[in-house]
Amino acid sequence: MSASKFDEVVKQEEEYLRKIYPTPDDIPGCMTLFDNFISCNIISTQVKSLYRYGHMSECAQKSEDFKFCMSNKSLHPEEKRDAWIRRRAEWWAKRRLTKSSEDVWDMRTEPLQNYPPPTPRSDLSQTVD
Repeated sequence: MSASKFDEVVKQEEEYLRKIYPTPDDIPGCMTLFDNFISCNIISTQVKSLYRYGHMSECAQKSEDFKFCMSNKSLHPEEKRDAWIRRRAEWWAKRRLTKSSEDVWDMRTEPLQNYPPPTPRSDLSQTVD
């Protein structure tokens, strides 16, 4: 993964996240992030993860999000929003540029030609009856 490609993807993600979080009040608060961390560690979440994926749920990222939020408590709300957006943009960029178990399909850049195929008129009259 080249640095220029990574920077380009981070910029795209930042643009998108700025639309999702237009004001400082829209970013998650520290208590919300703490709740997410705690709910990740409860037994029902761990059992569900063990059943679905064969391993315990990994909550380190949620812990890091909470710690990051707490470290930004002294920042101005707009600076806090910018720092949150930058952090999430970098996370999403890494996720987009590395392989994942979700990489089953290739994303199309343009729609398929002649899809859906045109239906002949004779077939339409038969299906209406």
